Formats: sequence, C-alpha cells, structure tokens
Amino acid sequence: MNISIIGTGYVGLVSGACFSEFGFNVTCIDKDKNKINNLNNGLIPIYEPSLEDLVKKNVKAKRLSFSTNLAEDFENSDAIFIAVGTPTNIKNNKADLKYIYEVAKEIAELINIDADPKLIVTKSTVPVGTGKNIESYMLNYRKELKINLNFEVASNPEFLREGSAIEDFMRPDRVICGVESNFAKSILEKLYRPLNLRETPILFSKRETAELIKYAANGFLATKITFINEMADICERVGADIQEVAKGIGLDGRIGSKFLHPGPGFGGSCFPKDTRALSEIGKEVGAKSAIIDSVIKVNEARKVNMVKKIKDALGPLKNKSLSILGITFKPNTDDMRESPSLVIIPELIKITKEVKVYDPAGMSIAKEMKEFEGVTWMNDTYECINNTDAIVLITEWNEFRALDLYKVKTLLNKPVIIDLRNIYKPDSMSELGFQYVSIGRGSI
Repeated sequence: MNISIIGTGYVGLVSGACFSEFGFNVTCIDKDKNKINNLNNGLIPIYEPSLEDLVKKNVKAKRLSFSTNLAEDFENSDAIFIAVGTPTNIKNNKADLKYIYEVAKEIAELINIDADPKLIVTKSTVPVGTGKNIESYMLNYRKELKINLNFEVASNPEFLREGSAIEDFMRPDRVICGVESNFAKSILEKLYRPLNLRETPILFSKRETAELIKYAANGFLATKITFINEMADICERVGADIQEVAKGIGLDGRIGSKFLHPGPGFGGSCFPKDTRALSEIGKEVGAKSAIIDSVIKVNEARKVNMVKKIKDALGPLKNKSLSILGITFKPNTDDMRESPSLVIIPELIKITKEVKVYDPAGMSIAKEMKEFEGVTWMNDTYECINNTDAIVLITEWNEFRALDLYKVKTLLNKPVIIDLRNIYKPDSMSELGFQYVSIGRGSI
C-alpha cells in the first residue's frame, strides 16, 4: 500500500518512519523546503531516540521519501494522513485548525472525481466533530465532490510519548480508528495488520468517539499527574512520603502506578494544549468540565510554586549562583514546549546573581527563547555545577541519576540539591552530608 503523510513534525515523521518499517511505501510531505531538503540529506529535525536510524534505513530501502509536493504521489495513495499542528489559539484556548483546513483545501483540489475514492485520515489531535467539518468544508469548496463516492474522512488519533515514540507506534497499547464506512475500516485494517501478530487491540468506533478518546485520555493522565502533585503537597505538611503513597495507591488495579510521579507540573506538546481544548469543547456543548478546569489552574500554579520552594530552601537568593540541570519538559526529547523550566528559570534570573544551565538535548532550542535571556549555558553537568550555591534538578535525564556525589559535593559552594523529580533517596543524601530538598518527602 502507498501512504501520503502531510506534515513532517513529530507525529508525521514518526508515523511515516514506522509505517515504512511495516513495509508500506510512504511519502512524507511538508511545505517547508528547508526541512524537506534536510530530511533528504539525512538530517532529522527533532530529537527522538532511534528515529534517525529508522528513517535512514527505510530511505535506503526506498520505502520512505520526502517531498514538498502532495500532487506527485496523490493518485497512487491509498490513504492520506493529516499530521499537521493544531496549536492552542491564544485568543480563545481552542485548537487552531487553520493548518488542517489548508490541507483539506489542497486535497479537495487534487481529488479526481472519476478515480477511486480517497481516504483522508486525521492523525492530528482535533476537536470532536472536526472530521465531519472537514467533509463539509471540502464539499463546499468543490461542489461536485461526494462523500463516499470521491472521498471519506476517518480519525486515527496518535498516542505517542516523546522519548519512546517508536516503541509506542510499533507496540501500542491500542489503536483507535474512527470510521463511517466499511471502505475506511478496510483500509485502516490493512494498514495496522502488522500489529495483529502482537495481538494489539484495534478499536473501531464512530469518528466523533475516536476524536474524543484522544482528549479524554490526555485529560485523564494530566489529572493523575495533578492529583499526585497535590498529594505531595499534603505529604510535606504531614510528614508522609509521597513515593510510598504513590506505590500504595498504584498497586490498586483500578488506579495503576503510571503517571503517579510528583514533579514541577506537566508540560510538553500535548497535555497543556489538549486539556485547554477539552475544557473549551465542554463549554461549547454545555457540559463544562470542572475537573479539567481545575487541572489546568493547579498545574500552572505549581510551576510558579516551585520558585517559592527554591526560595524556602535557600533563603535570600540575591547573591547566590544556581546550577540548573535539565530544561526540557521530559527526558529523551529536545521539546521545550510549556516546560516547567520556562516558568521557573525566568523568575530565578530576576532574583539571583547567576543561573547556569545544562541540558543534554534542549539547549540549542532554548538559546533562541526569550525566557532564557541572561542564563549562562554550560557544556556538561559538572561544569554547570562548579562554584554554584545549589543544584536545581528540573528534568530527570538518565545522566543525572548517577552523579558522582562526592565530586558534586566538592564542586558546590554549599552541598545543596533541590530535586524536583525525586531522583535520589533522602536518607542516602543525608549520610553524604547534603541538604536535600525533594517533592513530597520533606527536607533534609
């Protein structure tokens, strides 16, 4: 089968590489000529473990190619996936669908009414009803088009976690397909047949159901994170250990242990954007979600509260130098979108003598961001730590999990670590003579 994927961002590029690994012929299309030129020269625009090797392998096998021209392969495509961005519209907090409709217009122009019907699949995260609206938009744009006879729109939301996206695509918990006919179902069944060997659950539903599943899943996971963060605050006040609390409730099969890790608040390309969009969807249909609204509010406040936590641990910061380890919203990605560091670091810059920063992957992007104006960028962990008054650990990269703590102690002016990810054990840090501040476990 032949697949066209429009958009070479995170979702489009990962999906294209993985579909080609299944054995399909895939063309990834983007209007950004520079990005396509780089991809054709083997330069990957995002940091994602194993992606570069997978892309190179399938380009060499001639199953994966990149183009700026959708028309070139349109006639031969069995499915056209839309994987463009749907960022938050800052005016109303809704998902901005302008790129979706730009693609829909281009597809409508290319449809041959005398040829076999085309299946258009939304891989982007879109509000409920978008599939139906795309169909209406295309029908209004070209009056001679007919649903089912010339084209159909299906929904196939992605559930890729940055840092483990290849594994998530190749071995997913489930695949969700929103279809309105056997035509769409049969094509998606063929595309995901390689997963049958692993007995992956493939759920076929109405299109609106599939669209809502994506938002509901991310809203629920964001709620779990926010809940455990609030429990961590209670733990600090009553002398309990949040990690033991999380383990205790996570062993309940109805709750599960995933996403019960306290920290400085969630960020990234999905949870903040999707919770805001889900809130707006509820308001529009008269079913306001008080839970999701609270999650959004509490999460934003938490990032600010991390600055207070640092102040409480160190006292006056005017003459202090801090080393920041990790600035991406999570490890194994260079994604800076809505990272807690974008709130924490600008505040620290205002009230400290110096803020030194090191991150294994995010610095090249962060250096171009106004939020980081005034920081001192460092080349490695120990260079960053050297001659500072405290470490503030924001992102739990693996290389920060096994620091030479004896060396760290000699490099710091004072043996203080503020660990916003609970990487280390308080008792061990105490034995080594550190003032150790973590989340939901008190201070030592």
